[in-house]
Amino acid sequence: MTNSTVFVELGDRSYPIVVGHGVTKSLDDHVPRRARCAVVVNQTGIPFSVSSELSTAVVCIPDGEDHKTLATIEFLCREFARIGITRDDVVIAVGGGIVTDVAGFAAASWHRGTAVLHVPTTLLGMVDAAIGGKTAVNIPEGKNLVGAFWQPIAVLCDLDALSTLPEHEMRCGLGEVAKYHFLSGADLLAMSLAERVAECARIKAHIVSADEREGGRRALLNYGHTLAHAIETVGAHGLAHGEAVAVGMIFAARLARSLGRIDDRRVAVHEHVIGDVYGLRTSIEHDLDVDDLMTVMMRDKKAVNGLTFILDSPEGLEVVASIDPAIVRSTLTTFLDQ
Repeated sequence: MTNSTVFVELGDRSYPIVVGHGVTKSLDDHVPRRARCAVVVNQTGIPFSVSSELSTAVVCIPDGEDHKTLATIEFLCREFARIGITRDDVVIAVGGGIVTDVAGFAAASWHRGTAVLHVPTTLLGMVDAAIGGKTAVNIPEGKNLVGAFWQPIAVLCDLDALSTLPEHEMRCGLGEVAKYHFLSGADLLAMSLAERVAECARIKAHIVSADEREGGRRALLNYGHTLAHAIETVGAHGLAHGEAVAVGMIFAARLARSLGRIDDRRVAVHEHVIGDVYGLRTSIEHDLDVDDLMTVMMRDKKAVNGLTFILDSPEGLEVVASIDPAIVRSTLTTFLDQ
């Protein structure tokens, strides 16, 4: 497959998502014309690098969700000040979802908005995290509760980076790929890796173009994420994000059944696709407290009117608000006890 390019269509803020082998070689074609300096943000140990003709400085942030914090944003911004970048320059995020989230938020904040270009190096980053302009950090009360919408100027998905990933990182990305299965019904695993990444990018680009700030259909991209984020917060990120999303989708199917939205057959489809087809976990092995999970889910960003979940139905995925907490608690208790 040759390189594939799809666009997030946002008027004068539209940008390309380029998928293919070696696409970072054309990185300088996407940087702002007025830029004189680039700051590459990555993490120590990421075995993938980029080069630019711009004057370039590299800043490493610590690895792990524990460092996806406001303290890291302050660290980055102080590094930006030390290096002397202006709002005409560019921040280049090279790494997984933590890097693109943190670097994007820092870029959104620096001088009230500095260009950011994403080079995701994980499958999860390529199919989801780097696309759409969501940037955020965690606080003890929950995941991604502090952030901003700040669209990148380009997303370069260089498939060469995936050859550096350990198996568990690829599995983590499959959790988000499985989400697109339920969004689109596409047989993504029948595609080559390049086609699969490009198709996921196309689906997300189409949704973001129509609903940039998650006022409607874009919320469907959070399928499985309500419980997933709670699992990550309460479980101190002991479960990788993609696997938490996989578990979250199974729970969402069980909750939809409890509410009479789908039947046992549709729940079985979820378990087959996620567990058998994608080879992901369908239950939680960690000892997590129901009360703690309920508290975190009430703080979910979608929960503007009580407990809110993305749930399946015969018509497809829908945003469902004001769900009776007693039903959620009962379904969750059963789910955790299985």
